[in-house]
Amino acid sequence: MDQKKLEDLLKMLQVNQGDLAKLSEQQRKDMKDYKFWKTQPVQKFGQEVDKEGPIDAQKRPEDVPADPLPMLGEFEWSTVDIEDAAQLEDVFVLLNENYVEDKDAAFRFNYTREFFHWALKPPGWSREWNVGVRVKATGKLVAFISAIPIDLAVRGKDVRSVEINFLCVHKQLRSKRMAPVLIKEITRRVNRQDIWHALYTAGVVLPSPISTCRYAHRPINWAKLQDVGFTDVPAGKTAPEMVAMYALPGKTKTSGLRRMAAGDVDAALALLVKYQRRFELVQKFSKAEFAHWFLGEDESASDDDASRVIHSYVVEDADGKITDFFSFYSLPFTVLEHAVHKELGIGYLFYYASDADFAFDDRFSAEATAALKTRLTALIGDATILAKQAKMDVFNALTSQDNTLFLDALKFGPGDGFLNFYLFNYKAFPVTGGIKDDKSYDTERRSNVGVVML
Repeated sequence: MDQKKLEDLLKMLQVNQGDLAKLSEQQRKDMKDYKFWKTQPVQKFGQEVDKEGPIDAQKRPEDVPADPLPMLGEFEWSTVDIEDAAQLEDVFVLLNENYVEDKDAAFRFNYTREFFHWALKPPGWSREWNVGVRVKATGKLVAFISAIPIDLAVRGKDVRSVEINFLCVHKQLRSKRMAPVLIKEITRRVNRQDIWHALYTAGVVLPSPISTCRYAHRPINWAKLQDVGFTDVPAGKTAPEMVAMYALPGKTKTSGLRRMAAGDVDAALALLVKYQRRFELVQKFSKAEFAHWFLGEDESASDDDASRVIHSYVVEDADGKITDFFSFYSLPFTVLEHAVHKELGIGYLFYYASDADFAFDDRFSAEATAALKTRLTALIGDATILAKQAKMDVFNALTSQDNTLFLDALKFGPGDGFLNFYLFNYKAFPVTGGIKDDKSYDTERRSNVGVVML
């Protein structure tokens, strides 16, 4: 199936550059010329890692400058108060008009106010970490970057960090070199709170990825995707054949499956903690963080509430035990200049956990792999059905976690988009990303990336 439109959009965020090991000599040379990243505490290309840990010796917060970095004369720094409706609207407009748009200007990510409240206000969030740049004369917001607190574990070692996201500069100001200044300013503000490490992702290859995962896409409403020009009928196929290929059942099949409730938090969190021990790069959730990320702002929202951002489900057995959970979130596209359709519903697989292979000593044994593959294929298959019920037209996933066990079986086509994971001020050995050297799904080693970023 031709998913060119989807790939055009995703490659704006996740450019297909391949992993570091496969960089050509010319690409390596180009990266050496990156003046900004040469000044930052990040792993360099080709750098041998003999021991994992911080790159720069930790300083004290009082050693970090208290004043913001200098800004170009016609602009000024702005701490964006996302709890203020007008200022949140500024972020909403900036990102929706400038963050990502395909080259034909037919589709654009449609960040909602509900999404920002969910993504930018986890427990421990700081107003100081929502950094904007405004035009002095008009107050117009023209650039933005954010950070949220995140407790990482890298091969079992705790690394107190932030997650950097939503770096956006107005398209008319891309030549002003604002992005490096935004990164330096958010770094200064985070350091002032005695945090010295960060996790971030990019499609482009920068110095130097700790892991690379591939995107995969599962069409849900193929007819609508064709109607808006999102995809075409492949050679040798007909539209009805494509619709039939991607048809989904009307109801889920897993016994005991239901939407997660507040009373499930303890059991589901314990399940996730145990499941995540298999991965080398994970986020550690407190109970409050787990409730925020998987229940969202409004637990009372109805099942068909169009404003719901996060969808989380658990499986409860006959004895009342939570044996599985999965989640996905909504980030729709706006369809520009179409007579009928104004939006495409896009679902993203988030975190999940299952006890299917807990009884086995070696999770890579044939028996453990078969048990987990069977369970996950059923669970995520139900997730696609629930995504359809939530009016989503495409379901996306990475090759992270244990995803490669079910991607082919559930008709997730491999995308052209790759997502590189980076650690700031922390050197680490490579982490497998669920893809082989030829970029096909790695069903044997799978992935050791357990963290999922928005």
